[in-house]
Amino acid sequence: MELTVTFIILGLTILLFTTNKVRGDLVAVTALLAFVVFGILTPTEALAGFSNSVVIMIAGLFVIGAGLLRTGLAGIAGNLLLKWSGDSELKLFILLLIIVAIVGAFMSNTGTVALMLPIVVSIAMSIKVSPSKFLLPLSYIASMSGLMTLIASPPNLIVSQTLEDNGFGKLGFFDITPIGIIATITVIVYLVIVRNKLLPNEKSRVNNDAGYKLSPKKIVQEYHLNNRLFRIYVPENSKIINRPLSDLKLPAMYQIYIMKIHRHQSEGIKLMPITYQEMAGPSSIIHPTDEFYVQGEKQDVMKFVEDYGLELREFETEDKGYLISKQIGVAEVLLTPQSRLIGETVSKIGFREKYNLNILGINQKGDYLLQNMANKKLRFGDAILVQGAWEEIELLSRETHDVVVVGKPKEHAGMAAATGKAPIAAIILLLMVGCMVLEVLDAVILVLIGAVLMIITGCLRNMDDAYEKINFESIVLVAAMLPMATALQKTGGMTIISDGMIDMLGRYGPYGVLIGIYLITIIFGQFVSNTATAVLFAPIAMNAAIIMDVSPYTFMIAVAAAAGMAFATPIASPTNSLVLTAGGYKFIDFVRVGVPLQIIMFIVMMIAIPLIYPF
Repeated sequence: MELTVTFIILGLTILLFTTNKVRGDLVAVTALLAFVVFGILTPTEALAGFSNSVVIMIAGLFVIGAGLLRTGLAGIAGNLLLKWSGDSELKLFILLLIIVAIVGAFMSNTGTVALMLPIVVSIAMSIKVSPSKFLLPLSYIASMSGLMTLIASPPNLIVSQTLEDNGFGKLGFFDITPIGIIATITVIVYLVIVRNKLLPNEKSRVNNDAGYKLSPKKIVQEYHLNNRLFRIYVPENSKIINRPLSDLKLPAMYQIYIMKIHRHQSEGIKLMPITYQEMAGPSSIIHPTDEFYVQGEKQDVMKFVEDYGLELREFETEDKGYLISKQIGVAEVLLTPQSRLIGETVSKIGFREKYNLNILGINQKGDYLLQNMANKKLRFGDAILVQGAWEEIELLSRETHDVVVVGKPKEHAGMAAATGKAPIAAIILLLMVGCMVLEVLDAVILVLIGAVLMIITGCLRNMDDAYEKINFESIVLVAAMLPMATALQKTGGMTIISDGMIDMLGRYGPYGVLIGIYLITIIFGQFVSNTATAVLFAPIAMNAAIIMDVSPYTFMIAVAAAAGMAFATPIASPTNSLVLTAGGYKFIDFVRVGVPLQIIMFIVMMIAIPLIYPF
């Protein structure tokens, strides 16, 4: 009875995944609950997937990937790839796959995809091509790179341990590499051939959030503020020192606005020069050696400088567009139809007092108003350019009645905060990969250490920033599917299938059993994790080799290879789950691209494995 129920649940789960009508994580959790309700799994067994090291590692890798993106390291890597590939999209495609294969040879395929995903998306967006054209190949080639070295994939370690447990020598670090090279080359050739025919390339699948594309720097350029920004230095003998800005009445007297103050340390023991920034407000007190960042017409700024004995200084290269920094940013704000600000003048709405933000300009259907704004009445459809602390802009984005903030201020704030941290992110990544190769600690611990370092070094702003970058849909999907293998094993489903396979194919000799082991491993590997598949079928393959008195290495390599051939469904491997949402794929996309590849790889592997690892 339990066996029948298990296969019914498995069948319904596959059906729901195939129809793509219900979210994958909801389907997986429902199936998990069904196993518990029917008494097939205990609650502990059902929830074991959520404590599985693979699931924890995936979560940590999302955090590390976010750090690479926020610091700009992903963009730098993408720019290098673009530089090396020139104007050839084909060359870029091939080069990307080769690099992924090399990286994946020394770390898990899941880690490879999670780390490369932001780089690939950045490249795709920069050349205005749908990421869906790159992400599925990224997942496939990462799976194949798992055959390049012993540590590149859990199935490799599982079959090696099975060999050792049965009195045979375990696999060496590069023993599986010949098969990995053949598999990788085959997949690259196939993907190059089908990339314009089978791979989806729909623009609608790209997450082209217009607001996200309007970065703070682009907004500044759109409002033509760079030509109206000036840097003013306050000498120590200036007559405005110790006066509040409100005394100067700059908007009324000079038609200029001080955006922020760059303040140098002026007290205490100066062991190390310290500077900090603050928003300029009416109560801001002017200190000696302050630097003002001022918006206005040049003649008005020069008059202010001359009247108070100040110094006009040139922007340094890194200062250009200094309205944006780690602490301070800009954003465009739209008025809602029911906004209470409509019909009010800028001077009366008290925007600075209410939101602690400066208004820099108004966009009225393409007409940019940057001066004499105080008495201007706001109309529905107007866009207001505001500037202030990122925290204040984020608070404003939660306001929905009067205004709507365009874009994603949290994303931009995170990127601004991580400016200059790319070398740190690179060091963290290299140390993590190096320690994985040397097996200093378990891979999951190294990933968690890397994720924590991304946060405490400032590559990510805080824990909230890290949590927001974890794709919990993928996490829940993988965690909920892992116990399915336990259900199949407990009910005897795997034993029935494997015994029947040996009874049916044993008369065809070792080659027939090899084909059967490879096929059954692939079939179950499309719906169960590669780790679970290897755990279940490695002992079966070992038992078959011993009974037939042939070399177990042939069958073991076949299990490791087949477990990694997870191409036909989005749940076949964590890498497919990772790219499912990011690439906007449907279930049928994996079937259309993956099934032909499965057939090709079956032919190649059935020739290569017995040739390199004879019976």
